[in-house]
This record gives sequence, C-alpha cells and structure tokens, in this order.
Amino acid sequence: MPSEPTKQSTPRFVLALLLAVNLLNYIDRQALYAVFPLIKSELALSDTALGLLGSAFMLSYLLCAPLFGWLSNRFGRSTLAAGGLALWSLATVAAGLATVYSGLLAARAVVGVGEASFGTVSPGLIADFFTKERRGKIISIFYLAIPVGSALGYLLGGYLGREYGWHAAFLLVGVPGLLLVLPVWFIRTPGQPSSAVDLDEAASPDYLSLATNRSFVVTTLAMAAMTFAIGGLAQWTPSFLNRMHGLDVGRANILFGGITVISGIIGTLVGGALGDRLQRKSRAGFLTVSAWGFLLGTPFLVWSICSPTVAGCLGALFCAETFLFFNTGPLNTVILDVNRHPLRAMAFAVNIFFIHALGDAVSPALLGWLSDRTDLRISLLITPVAVIVAAVFCFLGRRFIDADLAKVAE
Repeated sequence: MPSEPTKQSTPRFVLALLLAVNLLNYIDRQALYAVFPLIKSELALSDTALGLLGSAFMLSYLLCAPLFGWLSNRFGRSTLAAGGLALWSLATVAAGLATVYSGLLAARAVVGVGEASFGTVSPGLIADFFTKERRGKIISIFYLAIPVGSALGYLLGGYLGREYGWHAAFLLVGVPGLLLVLPVWFIRTPGQPSSAVDLDEAASPDYLSLATNRSFVVTTLAMAAMTFAIGGLAQWTPSFLNRMHGLDVGRANILFGGITVISGIIGTLVGGALGDRLQRKSRAGFLTVSAWGFLLGTPFLVWSICSPTVAGCLGALFCAETFLFFNTGPLNTVILDVNRHPLRAMAFAVNIFFIHALGDAVSPALLGWLSDRTDLRISLLITPVAVIVAAVFCFLGRRFIDADLAKVAE
C-alpha cells in the first residue's frame, strides 16, 4: 500500500530538499576543476592525466544512467536518490583522502555513478508533488542548481583549496551531502508507490518504447545540441577572453562565472514562468518558449564571439546566456509530461546519456581541434550553429506534442 503523506513529504519541503541536494551535486562536480592546478602540482600529473579525472566522471555518469532508469521501477525513487547522494558524497570524501592518482581517479568515477542515480530519478520525484500547471516553474527552480551550484563549486573549491589544500576542499564539500541522506530516504510520494513491492505490481516499461515517442526524441536532440554549445563555451570562453581580449585567466574565470550565474538565474526563472503561461494556452507552450529562447540568443552569441571590445563581448554574452537558459525548465518539463509515471526515470536516463554523449563530451575537444587548425574565434562560431539546430528541433516537436500528450492522458 502507498504510504501516507508525512510532514517531511510536503511539496515545498521536498522541493527545497532536492534543490539543496542538486546544488551539492553541481558543487561536488565542479570543485574538481577549481583545484586542478593544486592536484597537478602535488601529484606531478600531465594535462592528459588531469583531464582523465573529468572524463572518468562523465563516462561512469553516462553509462550508469540507463541502469538507474531501469532500476527506478524496481526500487523506490527516494531510495535511489538517497543512495546516489550517499555514494557520491562518500566518493568525494574518498577523493579528499586519496594520496595517489589511481585512488583519486577511482573516486571521481564513483562520483559519476552516484550522481547518475540521483539525476535520473529526482525530476520525476519532484513532479509527483506538483500539478502539471506548475511544473515548468517548479522544474526551473530545481535546475537553478546548474548555474548556482557550478559557480559555488568553483568558488568553494578555489577558496578551500587555496587556504587548506585540495584534500580539505574535497572533504569539506563532500561531508554536507551525508547529512541529507536520511531526509531524502524518507521522502514519501503521495498517491504513488514507494516500495519495491508496490513498484513490481506496476507495468514494466522498456527503453524501446521511448524511441516511438517523437516529442521525447526531438526534445532530447534539442537538448543535446544545446549542451554541445554550452559545454564548448564553458570550457573555452575563459581562454577566449584571455587570448582575444587580453584578460588574465583568473579575471576571465570570475567574469564568465559571474555572468553565467546571474544570466542562469534570470533565464531559468523567466523561461519557466513563460513556459507555464504559454502552456495554459497551447500544449506546445514549453517548446515555443525554448525555441524562441534559442533563436533570440543566437545573434547575441555571434556578437559576443565577434565583438572587438571586451565590454561588447561580455554584454552580448550575458544576453545570449539569459535567452539560452530559457529552455532549462520547459524542456525538462516536456520530458516529464510526454511520459507516463513508470517511464519518467528511464526517459531522463536516456536523455542524460544522449545529451552528454552528443553534447559536452564531444564539443570541448572538437572546438580545441578546430582552434588548433584555424583560430579560437572561428572555432567558437560553431556554437551558434548548434543553438539554431536546437531551435529547429523545438519547432519540429510542436508537430508531435498534441498526439504524445494525448497518449499519456489515455
């Protein structure tokens, strides 16, 4: 029998709790890059070995997401979310205790496993507590963790690493997650099965059924194109500001990070609110907001890359990122809305795999390769093309959304 809702399972509490956990998710993920120079110096690593620390995380994250999507229908979502949180927090602490490269590499790979577990089930877990009319705004709030958590990861990792060393940085950002494991474990979803026994009685969906969901497929492709652009920009923009505008690397990182945080908050919240408003008028509202966000952001992105002045570059970059972040809540909400409850975690697992495999797992290296053969400015001009591709997929999805939403309502 489904458990009765408790005080710990009120919608606001669950949103606040999972938002806090998602912030820790991105803090733990990005803190590594803030202490790269310290790790390189102490362990005498090559840039290739240093880069593999990030690759180990991404590879385990990609490969494990489909597994946790499948397990979501055999174990309670709160169980998988809490287990993932415990695993990546312990792995982050283990990274802080590592004294050799192999131990640090293994720890970062395990961080990817834990975050894959949380990432596949958490959006669906939140969706169970809110009506469809509010989902765009709510999911946007949840994904504020991307710009804010990433910035905190750089800031905390950099500060703690500078003051206390990189070992202490990992220890101090890993421990807080352990304090939230039990609250997440005891989340109970009103009206939904919360035990393995109840879940086994539900229908057993499979991954192949997602291939016939055209709205899901085009939304995932749109997000992959967007992730390709954002991932490439995230890695190369500080270097671009250094090479083309003469900013030192430290100042370039601070300026780019500040712009990303502020534009990310504004764009994510505005996109979610607009998506909810348009969705009440049309079933394609979320896709419309995302498509126009991509289109409006493209000329500003081109301007940012081509601007001869640093002020013009940064101003245009702020506008571009604001519009690009419009899609964060709406497109994730589309994935929730076009899939029935048993399929949601599996849908996010497939989405996670493809947006990273086709997106930021590829673009940084590709842009670097093109930069070696041409110029970094020319190389970065691929990113607006990817954004246009994302817009095209969103407009294409408008053709399929009515039929796919009708199937869910049957």
